[in-house]
Amino acid sequence: MITTSNFAKSGSHPDGVAISRGVPRFYKGRRYLALAPPSRLLKAKDPELFNGEYRKQLADLDARQVAEDLGPNAILLCWESFNVRCHRRLVAEWLEEKLGIVVPELGHERSESIPYISQPSKWDAAPHAPKQVTLF
Repeated sequence: MITTSNFAKSGSHPDGVAISRGVPRFYKGRRYLALAPPSRLLKAKDPELFNGEYRKQLADLDARQVAEDLGPNAILLCWESFNVRCHRRLVAEWLEEKLGIVVPELGHERSESIPYISQPSKWDAAPHAPKQVTLF
């Protein structure tokens, strides 16, 4: 079963396949750059632009060939924590849609994954702390 994870959790796993533009220094595993977002999208910090352009990138790929290239036990690796918006969830949903398979996050039930479009982004504004009132 193809699964997803991040470098911190599964970067040393023998079935790991990096689908990111860059990798940590310690990472010595396989890479599949056809699934890596272009640098210009990563720098844009615009979720709508990223979503549209990356979906176009996926549309140009053959999902069956990608799955065959990855192998049946591939763990798709990227940087973000579980349920923080990351293209690996978008890839997982694309594979699920095109191939009729289930692609969960490693160590989690599929139902625990927030859909890509609803995941919070690290670029989202952090909630503001309430203003502290000075009494004296």
